[in-house]
Amino acid sequence: MRLRCRGAYIFLLLGMLGLCDGAEARLSYTSQQTDKGTHYLVVRGAFDLTDNIQDFVTAVRASGATVIFFNSTGGNVKKAMELGRAIRLLKMTTVQLRGDECASACSLAFLGGIERYAQPGSIGVHKSSFADTSGLTVEEAVSTVQQLTAEVMTYIMEMGVDPALLTLALQYDSNDIRYLSGSEMLKLRVAMNFPTAETAQPQQSLMPSPAPSPTLPPAPQAYAPTGNPTVTSLTQPMEAPPEPSLLIPPAQSGRVQHPKGSVTLKAGPAGSSRTITQVANGAAVTILADTEKWFKVSVVGKVGYLHHSWVWVTQFEAAPFGTAFVQVKSFDNLSETRDYIRNSTLPLSAYLATNGWFAITLDRTFTDGQFAARLTDELKQSKAVPDDSMATYGNAFVRKVCCSR
Repeated sequence: MRLRCRGAYIFLLLGMLGLCDGAEARLSYTSQQTDKGTHYLVVRGAFDLTDNIQDFVTAVRASGATVIFFNSTGGNVKKAMELGRAIRLLKMTTVQLRGDECASACSLAFLGGIERYAQPGSIGVHKSSFADTSGLTVEEAVSTVQQLTAEVMTYIMEMGVDPALLTLALQYDSNDIRYLSGSEMLKLRVAMNFPTAETAQPQQSLMPSPAPSPTLPPAPQAYAPTGNPTVTSLTQPMEAPPEPSLLIPPAQSGRVQHPKGSVTLKAGPAGSSRTITQVANGAAVTILADTEKWFKVSVVGKVGYLHHSWVWVTQFEAAPFGTAFVQVKSFDNLSETRDYIRNSTLPLSAYLATNGWFAITLDRTFTDGQFAARLTDELKQSKAVPDDSMATYGNAFVRKVCCSR
């Protein structure tokens, strides 16, 4: 079935590809200077797929600018992310005042700043519509949505921002804008607020006081790895949390859960054993015994063996049935696990596994296993996660034990 009606919208996070704001002028870059001599660049207009980001780089080098301001209602998301990555490579600061506009795709470009400062209510997000779906089948349109959403999520995590920003944005339709409060920007690691009313006041040039930047709390080294945006320095050292429980409860019942949709019930605790029958996802399982890697089970009226990784266990606390994870690393001790997470630019969590190891995953779970797999591929291609990272249902995860941030 093909989507013929231009009014049949496929909603994409933050205006992916086809934001309907073509009336606004394309990007322009205006060099200005504060009263104290700091050079800055104002990015104005809508992001367009044909914009040449090299023009931005040239403008930065010609002006000597170190700070970027925005006045943009959005546009093409891929181009906004390209500009954001250029800002990151140039190690520039991004600043947003409430008197100017930075919404939709512009919010992604803003995230490129090594340091990010924003007044409450100055950054707007929503889900926007890809209106022209002519020539696409439903399956092609859905695939496009998933691929682009994965690209945006990869970018957001690459910039050191909490992927929960996507979840928030998806709650608001394309004809609505959700402006982030100061506390939300801090929590999601989008930006720092200006710390005082005085530093938030614009100068005669309508810009805040330039260098030095507003006084901010010193960054605790353990939470500010090289290259990570300074916004993460807002995470203050906290008292050590209580040690998590490392007890693994006996597995007694559960349900079949496998990416392929079904598993083979084996006559013995080995993959080479004779197949008794095929069992579909969701089938109720009674666990009769637990060997090292296999459960002896009763399922669909038969008794046989299922691998630990094929069964979601009711007694485990990691996540509800149907939840997918992106696993990036594992360690055999909690100390290395914590160190890895705290020195990562990505938001991560750790789960105790049935083998006694600790599985490190993205600090977000997914209800769509295929999307989790696509996201994993995107993250690996961008070198944001190790090459052996994988999407998994996490059937062997017992409970979350560490470090989400």
